[in-house]
Amino acid sequence: MQIRLDLVGLSMALAATAALLAAPVNAQEDRPDRIDGRPNLNGNWQALNTAHWDLEAHSAAPLDDFWQLGAIGAIPAGQSVVVGGTIPYLPEALAEREEHRAGWPASDPEAKCYMPGIPRATYMPYPFQIIQGDGDILFAYAFASANRPVHMTDIRTLNDVPVDMWMGWSNGRWDGDTLVVEVIANDDRTWFDRAGNHHSNALTVTERYSLIDENHIQYEATIDDANTFSRPWTISMPLYRIVKPNAELLDFKCVEFSENLLYSEFLKEPPTQLH
Repeated sequence: MQIRLDLVGLSMALAATAALLAAPVNAQEDRPDRIDGRPNLNGNWQALNTAHWDLEAHSAAPLDDFWQLGAIGAIPAGQSVVVGGTIPYLPEALAEREEHRAGWPASDPEAKCYMPGIPRATYMPYPFQIIQGDGDILFAYAFASANRPVHMTDIRTLNDVPVDMWMGWSNGRWDGDTLVVEVIANDDRTWFDRAGNHHSNALTVTERYSLIDENHIQYEATIDDANTFSRPWTISMPLYRIVKPNAELLDFKCVEFSENLLYSEFLKEPPTQLH
């Protein structure tokens, strides 16, 4: 992980996040169409696809190590969300993906309850919430209680960000009615999915959130990482508003669920293995 030295900047980022977290969690009632002339993205959203398993097309498959779960412990088939179908890996990076797959699930940051990073947080099988006012925009995620402020005025370059972060540093702007977010300073320990797709800390993610109608956002994320991929590539998918009455974001605080995985070698009585 690359370290940068602007500790004052880090304090400012943490203060901004704390202030945004004070916003109401359930903000779907009496929702205006626009805020400060921009589309209102407030609400709870979720992707309904299998991208969290694998961004590329994949067949249904068993998880052989978890055969006791039967059909519950199997991977569902899914279509690719990668524009063009295939991730353009460099040869060494493709080999690293295969190593990740061989070590799954223990090798997956999700199994360890690490914050998922961007874009993975967007299409995990958990909802997330957008909290939008007339300034910065907060994204809050159920998984691992992760969150990130999208900075609409405090725009920074990589040299201005003190450290690489699990959720990166997000610079936001509006392109017409589309929210564009450039995410820099990404920690290289995050993955894109459960299939071991990965990146380096040279990653820049450019997201586009386009409100199609009241209950649908078209989401795109362009991945640019010259250390891992031969060219930039893009994923695309719809996001769906959770419209049930009194919908609210429920935390999935998963640290305690990961303790046996992370620390089993130090336990006097290791947990029972599936077999």
